[in-house]
Amino acid sequence: MSHTVYFPKQNERGSARVKLIIFLAVFALVIYVGYMYVPVAIDAYYFKDDMQKKVDLAATQGKDTTWIGEQLKKSGAEFNVPADAVISPAQNESRMEVRVQFTRPISFPGYTYDYKFDHTAKSTTYWSAK
Repeated sequence: MSHTVYFPKQNERGSARVKLIIFLAVFALVIYVGYMYVPVAIDAYYFKDDMQKKVDLAATQGKDTTWIGEQLKKSGAEFNVPADAVISPAQNESRMEVRVQFTRPISFPGYTYDYKFDHTAKSTTYWSAK
């Protein structure tokens, strides 16, 4: 009874190592990009929620449009909103609304991605006078 033992060729083992190294490099890159991008996206998500709460509160309590702008400027630091953000509150068709626009740079080695935020929140209730 003869037994044949198969030994992989040297280049086949090297090929597996190269694939593993490439996979680990790509995986590390994806993790790094997520690490840099996800906090900015989360801040934007929560700021959108805050914008909605402010316009709804303004509409139900009869606040004016300047109040919305002031409140969003105050809470902007909590969500890392740049100081130069454009905040445009308005009353439109008996509803309160606010549009906020800004750009937040996300720096990567050799590249800077500009996260552009442009969101308009409209009150769910109609504006009521005091």
